[in-house]
Amino acid sequence: MTRLVRWTALAAASALLAAGCSGGSSGDDKSGLSWGRCKASADGPAPSSEWQCATVQVPLDWSKPDGETIGLGLIRAKARGDDRLGSLLFNFGGPGASGVSMMPSYAPTVSSLRERYDLVSWDPRGVGASEGVRCRGDKEIQAAEAVDVTPDTPTEEKAYFEDAADFGKGCQKDAGKLMAHVSTADSARDMDRIREVLGDDRMNYFGISYGTELGGTYAHLFPKKVGRVTLDAVVDPTADTVGHAQNQARGFQRALNGYLRSTGQDPEDGTRKIADLLQRIDTRPLPTGAPGRELTQTLAVTGIILPLYSKDSWPTLTSALKAAEAGDGSELLVLADRYNERDPSGRYGTTTHSQRVISCLDDRQRPTVAETRKLLPRFEKISPVFGRFLGWDTAGWCHDWPVPGQYDTPEVSAPGAAPVLVVGNTGDPATPYEGALRMAGELGKGVGVLLIWRGEGHGAYGSGSDCVDSAVDAYLLDGSVPKNGKVCS
Repeated sequence: MTRLVRWTALAAASALLAAGCSGGSSGDDKSGLSWGRCKASADGPAPSSEWQCATVQVPLDWSKPDGETIGLGLIRAKARGDDRLGSLLFNFGGPGASGVSMMPSYAPTVSSLRERYDLVSWDPRGVGASEGVRCRGDKEIQAAEAVDVTPDTPTEEKAYFEDAADFGKGCQKDAGKLMAHVSTADSARDMDRIREVLGDDRMNYFGISYGTELGGTYAHLFPKKVGRVTLDAVVDPTADTVGHAQNQARGFQRALNGYLRSTGQDPEDGTRKIADLLQRIDTRPLPTGAPGRELTQTLAVTGIILPLYSKDSWPTLTSALKAAEAGDGSELLVLADRYNERDPSGRYGTTTHSQRVISCLDDRQRPTVAETRKLLPRFEKISPVFGRFLGWDTAGWCHDWPVPGQYDTPEVSAPGAAPVLVVGNTGDPATPYEGALRMAGELGKGVGVLLIWRGEGHGAYGSGSDCVDSAVDAYLLDGSVPKNGKVCS
C-alpha cells in the first residue's frame, strides 16, 4: 500500500543517482568530517567528482546524547564563487526522500544559489544511506498490489488491514530499536548537529513539501539558530491525520480540475467520467501486456496522480486515460510503477517504507475502521476520484503500528527567529497553498513571510516563475526579505 502523496513522486523517477562515501578525505576541509568521492550504487553510477560524501555520527536517542550513535550520509558540492555564505542544507520531502541521491539531479535547478553556498543534503535517519529501512521484499511488494485499498466487502477489508499490520511488522523486524527514533523532531536535532559539523553559525535551509514541516520543527526547537530558511510546497502544520488527507483530496481534485479544463472538458463531467472508469477497473482490472500484472483500481489511481504533480506531464495523462478507456492499462501501469519506484526488472525503491516508518512515529491520531467509514462521504464529496483512497488511508496507513505516534500536529512556532520565507502555489496538488498561509501564521508574527505563486504543480521555485525564483534568490543570496503576502502570477 502506497500513501498517495510525496514530493518525490516525479523527482524520484529521474533521480536515480545514489551515493555513499568511498573514503579519501578532502584535505582543505575544516568540518572534521572525512569527505571523499561518492560511490556508485545498484541504482546508478556515482555523481561527478564535484560531489563529495561523508558520514556524520548522531545519537540514536537524543535524550541520551552520550549513548549509542548512528551514521547519517551527507553529500555536498562546494560553492563556485569566492563570496561564500556557508552551507545551504536541502530536504526534498517524503518523508523518506534520499537527499544523497537527489541533490546532484536537483543542483541545476538551484545553480544560482551555488555561487555563494555549498549545496548540502543528507539522508535523514531511516532513509537510504542513514540506516535505511526496508519492510518488504520485491515479490511481497508486487503481491500486495492486488490488495484493494478501497475495500467494498468484509473480505476486502480484512485483507486490507491484515496487509497494513503485516507491513508494520516487517518494518519493526528490519528497523529494530531505530523504529522509535526516526521522528521529525529527531531529524530536526540531527540537522543542528549537521550545522555544527559544517561550521555554520546559523542554519541556512531549503525545505520542500515534508521538508517544510521539518524546517518548521527546526525553527521551533532552535529559533536562535535560524539563518535564511525557505519553505516551498508547504505542509499545513495545523492539520492532523484526517485534515492532511482531506487537504490532499482537495489539492489533487483542484489539480485534476485544472487538467480537465486544459483539455476543454467540464471538470464535473470529466471527474465523473474518470470515477466511472475507476469503478469499472475495480470490478475488472485491465490487461497491461506485462506478464502476470493487471492494472488494478489502486494502480490506476496511482498512475493518475503522478502526472498531476507537474503541468508538463498532463499530455501523458491524456494518453494514458485514453488507452485505459479503450481497455489498455499499460500506460497507467507505467506511471504507477514510476511513482512506486519499480524498475523494469521488478525491483522497488524503499522511499515508501521510510515514509511510513517516519510518519507513523509522528502521527498520534489513528482513526478506527468505524470512524473512517463515517468520514468516507465527506472525502467522496471533496473528490469523487481521490476521496475514498485518501479516506481509507487514514485508517490503514498506521494500522496496528508497533510504536505509538508522538503528536497530533507539529509545533512550529518560532518566536525570536529570523524571517522564514514561506512559498505557496495555488495549484499545488499535494500541499494545497492554504498550508503556506497557516505555516506563516504558526511560525509567528515577524517570522513567517508569505510568498504566493498562482501556478500549477507541486512546488514553486524552479517551476517557471521568474518572479518566484528572483524573490527566493534575493532572500537567500542577499538577505532581501520580500513584502509579506507578495503574489507572483
